[in-house]
Amino acid sequence: MSTFMAKKETVERKWYIIDAADKPLGKTAVTAATILRGKHRPEFTPHVDCGEFVIIINADKAILTGKKLDQKFYRHHSGYVGGLKEVSYRHLMGTKPEMAMTLAVKGMLPHNSIGDKAITRLKVYAGDKHNHDAQKPVEYNVGE
Repeated sequence: MSTFMAKKETVERKWYIIDAADKPLGKTAVTAATILRGKHRPEFTPHVDCGEFVIIINADKAILTGKKLDQKFYRHHSGYVGGLKEVSYRHLMGTKPEMAMTLAVKGMLPHNSIGDKAITRLKVYAGDKHNHDAQKPVEYNVGE
């Protein structure tokens, strides 16, 4: 008996919707990263990009537990001396909740070409409206 190896050309990708309303940001991000990577599929192959498309709606209603809104910061550096910028998650969730969700999911994907391709299949929306009805997305519960 031989081991099955998925091929990039034969992977059929489906679309899933994850509703982040009243759910922790981290748990929603874990579920999205698992689907984007393809680890929920029985034919998962680590070196092949066999993930699927994910739409996250209501990113603005995702919650951060504990004191993370005030104690957690998004930091980035311009590359110049004194160029460190930091934004608290309270401000980030108020102004750009899509970015906060995307950063959480991106950190959970592998940091290589497979992860780079997977993050392009993530679509995040602050509200409950999205424009991907033509793809016939399926509802995916975070608890599954």
